[in-house]
Amino acid sequence: MARTRAVDFEEKQRGILSSAAAVFAEMGMEKASMSLIASHSNVSKALLYHYYPSKDALIFDIVRTHLSELESAIEAADRTDIPPQDRLRLLVKAVLANYEGRDNEHKVQLNGTSALSPEQLAELQAIERQIVKRFSGVIRDINPDLNRDRPLLMPVTMSLFGMMNWVYMWFRPNGPVTRDEYADIATTLILEGVKAVS
Repeated sequence: MARTRAVDFEEKQRGILSSAAAVFAEMGMEKASMSLIASHSNVSKALLYHYYPSKDALIFDIVRTHLSELESAIEAADRTDIPPQDRLRLLVKAVLANYEGRDNEHKVQLNGTSALSPEQLAELQAIERQIVKRFSGVIRDINPDLNRDRPLLMPVTMSLFGMMNWVYMWFRPNGPVTRDEYADIATTLILEGVKAVS
């Protein structure tokens, strides 16, 4: 007979994912063990295996959850009824707000997917493509000529993601700018720079 889910299954699962992301971020994917993750999560190794049969399953669910929540936050922030410049600013702010407190998950996303199966990677890449497509659509609305002579829309879009995705490397909450202010800076760099790109 199949084991039924505990009432607090999702809460425990969320706690395991958060603890595992912290262990992976600190130790690296290879050195992190299921025993260490179980200990850090304050659960037995048997219970950890009940939730996740392997490190790869953990890594996949950390990244899938992170990307799905990011996509939902971006979708919630998007407003098609405003000028594309303002729309882009809202989207960038949504990404950086979603990244707050998620450095560990972000590091796992950037560094931990090499061991995943092609099927797992395809699922994650599908979410990433949807996110990128939303941003590239707005950037195209800002400068419809980006792809006129050369395919420049994607390089410009990915440049913006470069600014957002690596913010965890240098950003400090007590630093000279807030996340919101940096979102304005990054958006302005793209808005002003995109005018000159052709």
